[in-house]
Amino acid sequence: MKVLGIESSCDETAAAVVENGTKILSNQVASQVAIHARYGGVVPEVASRQHLLAIVPVIKRALADAGAGWEDLGGIAVTNGPGLAGSLLVGLNAAKAIALARRLPLTGVNHLEGHIYANWLSGENPCFPLVCLTVSGGHSDLVLMRGHGDYVLLGRTRDDAAGEAFDKAARILGLGYPGGPAIEKAAQGYQATIPLPRAWIKGSHDFSFSGLKTALFRLVEAGKVENPAEAAASFQQAVVEVLVAKAIAAARKHRVKHILLAGGVAANRPLRQRLIKHSPLPVLVPKLSLCTDNAAMIAACGYFRLRAGKTDGLDLDVIPGLKIG
Repeated sequence: MKVLGIESSCDETAAAVVENGTKILSNQVASQVAIHARYGGVVPEVASRQHLLAIVPVIKRALADAGAGWEDLGGIAVTNGPGLAGSLLVGLNAAKAIALARRLPLTGVNHLEGHIYANWLSGENPCFPLVCLTVSGGHSDLVLMRGHGDYVLLGRTRDDAAGEAFDKAARILGLGYPGGPAIEKAAQGYQATIPLPRAWIKGSHDFSFSGLKTALFRLVEAGKVENPAEAAASFQQAVVEVLVAKAIAAARKHRVKHILLAGGVAANRPLRQRLIKHSPLPVLVPKLSLCTDNAAMIAACGYFRLRAGKTDGLDLDVIPGLKIG
């Protein structure tokens, strides 16, 4: 079955065609990073207007690249949350229009689930049960997955998500936007020499990075940071250590077969390397191009939903605060 995936939850307009949930036939992404960089973050109204301009051309290119016509599709998968309401509405209404006009089944996909399913596009076959660490600009979640669509939320961020913390740290250090890549680039070749706190929250799989960000700010404000690159390395190590330790502890406790990494922050090389090095279990990570928002992951998740008979009507609505588990 070929599934058309549509993603517009934040600042990427994306469409993809995926076959049987594992094979990418096309994957188109129109990014708005350059537009929002001047503001130091995503401006919701600007994002939704850009989605309106890009959505039709992106879908057309995805179909053309896949060599597919409407008659070749078995269904439409679209992100309906979480995300920016105005942005989500653009993709969802485009998907509804196509489903209605072409009489195709429609399924709404949780954006966070989509990130998890990027691992099904890596050429590997994840084995259940598994633990997935999903880390992005707005989310840091640890999820136990016992089967397709069967999730138990083990832990999540209590304040700043990992990606959000990177953005704020990069701004404090004057390194630019987006913060994750800026921190990683600045930190290359430098040791983590600045002592920064780790919020372990003992007895819990939850995360907290707000205190770490505040500690960095106070050091900078007090003039105690001479080299921003050393501070970037120290901040990055503090975040990575906590993420990896929590993921491994959860995997051991629940006796899973695989650990999966997902989300935009999964593109961070020190995070990928440390998790693979220290994990007692096989670790699967998506290709770098599939860590950031894309529609191939939405189509992959949508395939397994459609195969299980999980379809939605034209009354499907956006849920900006949609949770997982």
